[in-house]
Amino acid sequence: MGRRSDHSRDELEALILDAGAALVAEVGLAGFSAREVARRIGYSIGTIHNVFGTSDRLIAAINSRSFALWAAYLRERLDAGGDADRIATLVNGYFGFARAHPNLWTAIYDHRLPAEASLSEQDQQARGVLTEIVIAEVAHALDTAPDAPDAPVAALARSLIATVHGHCAFAITGAWALMGEAAPEIAALARVREALAGQARR
Repeated sequence: MGRRSDHSRDELEALILDAGAALVAEVGLAGFSAREVARRIGYSIGTIHNVFGTSDRLIAAINSRSFALWAAYLRERLDAGGDADRIATLVNGYFGFARAHPNLWTAIYDHRLPAEASLSEQDQQARGVLTEIVIAEVAHALDTAPDAPDAPVAALARSLIATVHGHCAFAITGAWALMGEAAPEIAALARVREALAGQARR
């Protein structure tokens, strides 16, 4: 019999998220089971559904939590590095989080909500912070006001995220090694610098 009154709803949400994230980190998205999360915290599967609605909603919340951890990871490294080559710090931080948490990082991009569902506003905000950090750093690198970067700068930042992500995904899966690339971080940083230099000349 699962415990039904040991925790408040907020406490249950945190408990489920912690256990769910730990499970994803251990076994990846393919091995994830909401029933296993319930078993680990000593509650019934019905409690998971009462708090999150569906397993997909729980995974979405776990992924939003990963985005928040990733953003904090990047900020910590940017703050520690000061003004010294912040773009390199940003790119290396992107790779660093993925390498440190490969299953959590991969789950972010492998999971899709059903077509009829949408992310909550809280989830959207948590996921947007990472992009905001990159936009601010790109604006800084181009000497554009970071508080109000224009549309082209924001669009460039999103494209650079896609560029670095592609390099990182290939690195995590081992595809770069198959192509003989030994330093994907360096290659990704070079592509970012080229794009920034091109934008600066306009």
